[in-house]
Amino acid sequence: MEVTRRNFKESLNAVYSALEEADFLAIDGEFSGISDGPNVSALTNGLDTPEERYSKLKKHSMDFLLFQFGILSASQMYITKPFNFYVFPKPFNRTSPDLKFICQSSSIDFLASQGFDFNKVFCQGIPYLNQEEEVQLREQSEERRHQHANGVGTPSFISPSSKGPAHVPEEHKDFINRVIFVHMRSFYLFLIAFFCSFPTRFQRKLIYQTLNWKFPKGIHVETVETEKKERYIQVIKVDDEERKRREQQKREREQEELNDAVGFSRVIHAISKSGKLVVGHNMLLDVMHTIHQFYCPLPEDLQDFKEVTMCVFPRLLDTKLMASTLPFKELITNTSLAELEKQVKESPFKSPQVETAEGFHSYDTAQQQLHEAGYDAYITGLCFVSMANYLGNAHDRADPTFKTLFLMRIIDIPYLNVTGPDLQPKRDHVLFVTFPKEWKTSDLYQLFSAFGNIQVSWLDDTSAFVSLSQTDQVQIAMNTSRYAESYRIQTYAEYVKGKHQNKEKLGQTPKSWGEDGWRKPHYASATSAATFGYPRGLRKRSISPVQGEQGSADAPVTDGWSNYSYPDSAGSKKMKTDGVYSACSHTADGFRDSMCSG
Repeated sequence: MEVTRRNFKESLNAVYSALEEADFLAIDGEFSGISDGPNVSALTNGLDTPEERYSKLKKHSMDFLLFQFGILSASQMYITKPFNFYVFPKPFNRTSPDLKFICQSSSIDFLASQGFDFNKVFCQGIPYLNQEEEVQLREQSEERRHQHANGVGTPSFISPSSKGPAHVPEEHKDFINRVIFVHMRSFYLFLIAFFCSFPTRFQRKLIYQTLNWKFPKGIHVETVETEKKERYIQVIKVDDEERKRREQQKREREQEELNDAVGFSRVIHAISKSGKLVVGHNMLLDVMHTIHQFYCPLPEDLQDFKEVTMCVFPRLLDTKLMASTLPFKELITNTSLAELEKQVKESPFKSPQVETAEGFHSYDTAQQQLHEAGYDAYITGLCFVSMANYLGNAHDRADPTFKTLFLMRIIDIPYLNVTGPDLQPKRDHVLFVTFPKEWKTSDLYQLFSAFGNIQVSWLDDTSAFVSLSQTDQVQIAMNTSRYAESYRIQTYAEYVKGKHQNKEKLGQTPKSWGEDGWRKPHYASATSAATFGYPRGLRKRSISPVQGEQGSADAPVTDGWSNYSYPDSAGSKKMKTDGVYSACSHTADGFRDSMCSG
């Protein structure tokens, strides 16, 4: 079902009903861009910590707009209800937020090549407010109503007390005289109502103040706006009863407009409140954008983000992560969404026989409508069902409910733990190197040529991590660089210590976890259901331009999955998720599709 601003209100009951009936939900988002940095690789580094990765995504991705949101409601009987929402932050009045966002030309070009309808976004997109914006606007509305009830203003404009004549500046007297004495004379003699245009807000204020002073009874005054955004003052003859009725109607209309302005956020709140399992593919940016746009601004601290995530999405599962772990990693060769959908149709998997509910658009997977959020959510749901059914028939079963989020391209931290502390590998084989801006990767390879295979992870123009193949080589490298003038080498431990010291100087004390691995959330949970979390999968990549073996058994791990198992307190294996996307694609999985092979 395609949902725009034109049919959103009439579709809400169908959305709420679908959420209530669902056994699980699948979601997907489309964005106006991915990274405001020089390139997408600026978002990732093979030796990022989870805190650094979150900080990069928050800094470089959140000024883009999530403007299409897909939801699939699926029941155990394989009855599906797909929705495709167009979303746009249209201000509902002059006091509501006027959001500024950015676009990335490659992402827009990619979406256009896929037939994306931008007119529907900008002309018919469903508005939204986050919780803070909604509270602020409701308080402003209540304040205007209170001031009017006490005779301090009007329903349309709050002005000083109107007991005395309004002060009209000399340059505006001709305009006010024309409105008040020409229009009002004809109005009282012949008309039931008249409209008055005004060029400025200040002139509107003067008209209201003068009318309230000269005609305290017998008229009703309010501002109306046409579809072309032209604004007029409407003056109507009324008795006291009719005036009260009209003012009540105006207040009700304002509340309805405010409810409309909350818009698509109502759907996100309903998903959160339902406590249903929410499935996505490569979800991290989807989760971050959804929270940022429709719930609250993202917190600065990663641990606070984890708490918010558990609050908004208490149960999350990532099919990218699911397909990358045992037993599926031995069966699936390519985990991009399009390829995954093809592979789970073949043996040993069995495609579910799904049925689209009456009144909903039925997607044909043979036509591949990839990069429409509704379709991507639909095939994400199909992939989840196929893999879940396989687990039901497999001897080596794995529990698909996990509490970890995949971190793409990080060599030795394959996942983000939403409910506890993250992995902290020693990285004893890693060196932090600073050097002149003119240096290139080849210069670093030449510098460390005596140490065999290395991996280079650039941080900026003058610094990088260099991973050696063996830990015992670190001290040799440190000794040989002791008297170097053009570059400096530190161990990874020294680098981390320096960062912590800088944070302490800035008053940013790291938060700690309790002995049981939990922190007490200070965000109000939307549901009492068990809490699980996953974001969007970030694919690992080789950061070394040299392909081949990595040296001895002490070499750093380059496969983000194969050397890890993730038992939680209940003994189930934890899964990982994907989380960064390409500059050529607007979807989470599009990063893998356009920049990677899998």
